[in-house]
Amino acid sequence: MKTLLTLAVLVAGAASAFAQPTPPSVVRYEATIDNVKYLFGPAAPVARVTPGQIIEANTLDAFGNVLRKPGDTLSMVKGFNPLTGPFYVEGAEPGDTLAVKVLDLQLDADQGVGAFGPGFGALSSTAYTPMIQGPPLPERIWFYPVDKATNTARFTAQDSSFSVAIPLHPFLGCLGVAPAMGESRTSETPGEWGGNMDSPQVSAGHTVYLPVNVSGALLYFGDGHAAQGDGEIAGTGIEIPMRVRLQVEVLKGRTIAWPRFENDRSLMAVGAVRPVDDALRIAFTELIGWMKADYGLSDVDSYELLTKVARIHLNETVDPNYVVVASIDKRFLPPRRTASAARN
Repeated sequence: MKTLLTLAVLVAGAASAFAQPTPPSVVRYEATIDNVKYLFGPAAPVARVTPGQIIEANTLDAFGNVLRKPGDTLSMVKGFNPLTGPFYVEGAEPGDTLAVKVLDLQLDADQGVGAFGPGFGALSSTAYTPMIQGPPLPERIWFYPVDKATNTARFTAQDSSFSVAIPLHPFLGCLGVAPAMGESRTSETPGEWGGNMDSPQVSAGHTVYLPVNVSGALLYFGDGHAAQGDGEIAGTGIEIPMRVRLQVEVLKGRTIAWPRFENDRSLMAVGAVRPVDDALRIAFTELIGWMKADYGLSDVDSYELLTKVARIHLNETVDPNYVVVASIDKRFLPPRRTASAARN
C-alpha cells in the first residue's frame, strides 16, 4: 500500500510539473459601422479588460468598408478611419504606461483600397503649405486584389497596362488612447496619445507603449493597412479590414510622454508633430531618455552613439502631424538594467 501511495504522489507531482500554464482569457468584440468611433477621447467603453487579457476584435477599413467596386466614390464614406473601442483597461491610471502587444493581424477581405481626393496628400497644397497652382488632382480610387497564397496585393495602373505585385505587411494605422485634459482628437491625427501614426511597427511581434492619460486608458484601434510605403505620401496605404489580437499590460508608475515601439531587435521612439524636424527631435530625445533609464547610458553618450548607429523611419507626411520613428538596435546597447521598457 505504501508503495502504491508513493507512486501516486510521484505521478501527481510529475503531472503538475508538466502542466501547461493557464492561457490568458480573451475579450471578444465585433465592430460594425454603427458602433465605431471617429475620435480618440472620452467615451463609454465597449468592454473592460484586465492586464494580461487578450482582445480579439475586428476593424473596418479607413472608408468604413463602403468602397468595393469601380464607380464607388468618396462621397459614400461616413467618416475616415473608424475606430474599434474604446476598451477600458482595469488598473490603468494617469502616469502609468499601457503596453499593447500585437499578437496577430489577419486581413479580413480579399481586396484593399487606395485613394486620394482633391487637396489631400503630401504633394498637394494645404492650409499648412499653401501654394499657387492649377486645379487640384481629381478624386481617384484603386482596388488591390489580395493573393494570400503569394502574400501579395496587386497594383494595376489606371493610365497604362502596367501591373505589379506588392508584398503584404499588415499593420494598424491607428492605435491610441484617450488624450490628456479631457480632449478628443480626430481619428485622422497622430500625437502624444498615439492615434493615426500610420506606423508599420504596429504589427505582429511588436509591443506598443502608450502614455495613460485617463482612468482605464481607453484604448482604440483601426485603419488596417495591408501594406504602405514610407511617408504614405498620397494619403492612404492599402486600406483593408482586419481581425486583430492584442494583449494588454499596465506598467504601474512608469511614465512616458510619447508612444514607443519595441521588438526583439530594436527600441523605437515616436515623434508626431509639424514641422518634420521637430518630430525628429522629439523621437530622438525620447529614445535618449529610454536608453538612459533602462540601459544606464548618459545623455551625451546616448547622443553620440545614436549619431553613429541610429535609424530613422519617416512613417507619414500627410496628416495634421507628421510621424518620425527613431530607433537603435539592441545589439549596440549594454545589458538592460530593468525589465521596464518605459521608465524615465
